[in-house]
Amino acid sequence: MLTPLTGRSVVVTGASKGIGRAVAQACGRQGAKVLVVARSADAAAEACDGIIAEGGTARPLAADMRDPAAVQAMADYAAREFGGIDAVVANAGIYPTAFLDDMTVEQWDDMSAVNLRGMFLTVKSCLPHLRASDQGRIVLMSSITGPITGNPGDSHYAATKAGMLGFMRSAALELAGDGVTVNAILPGNIATEGLEDLGDDYLARMAASVPLGALGEPEDIAHAVLFLLSREARYITGQTLVVDGGQTLPEARA
Repeated sequence: MLTPLTGRSVVVTGASKGIGRAVAQACGRQGAKVLVVARSADAAAEACDGIIAEGGTARPLAADMRDPAAVQAMADYAAREFGGIDAVVANAGIYPTAFLDDMTVEQWDDMSAVNLRGMFLTVKSCLPHLRASDQGRIVLMSSITGPITGNPGDSHYAATKAGMLGFMRSAALELAGDGVTVNAILPGNIATEGLEDLGDDYLARMAASVPLGALGEPEDIAHAVLFLLSREARYITGQTLVVDGGQTLPEARA
């Protein structure tokens, strides 16, 4: 059994829905004080209310992850409200598709600004507090797309998710002396709100491609994050944890 996160301060970005919301809720259930960060103030507040309704401690905050001042204000607020920051889950990201022939420079830059720049700003702004913690944890939300697999229309997205892992490895070395661990989760196909419009037939085909026979749930990713945030994961850094139901295992599809 993992040691609960009782009293720990956790910042979760992109926390109003999907994987981020499940992570924030799981941290709240484990006794953490959670800063729920999202682009929309209303969405952040609604997700925060869900944690509080279950007896957890949480605060909502709207922030644009591309804006250095906004991200710094986020870290300052978390530290002020919760007496420090013990862990950061950099989950905020976007996932628009575009094929290379049609992709614009603006689309490429926007993807990089949110997924990579936002991750960097989040980590950097929280670093002084993470170093001051006796259990500093950073978890980056990457993907199987980019580091392991590819998908037509996702080259800009895949580049950012692969880039996260290069950042992770060097950052893990930089911060090891401070006792701060840096790891990444690589989700496979997870049943989030973003898949709802794809249709039942498409979702069934996606599920059939997974050896375990089903799409993952956001809670599956949240459980993996809880492990990496735990005291028991203190000796793990610079590593990736694939949570995909075996999706990346087959050499060929039947």
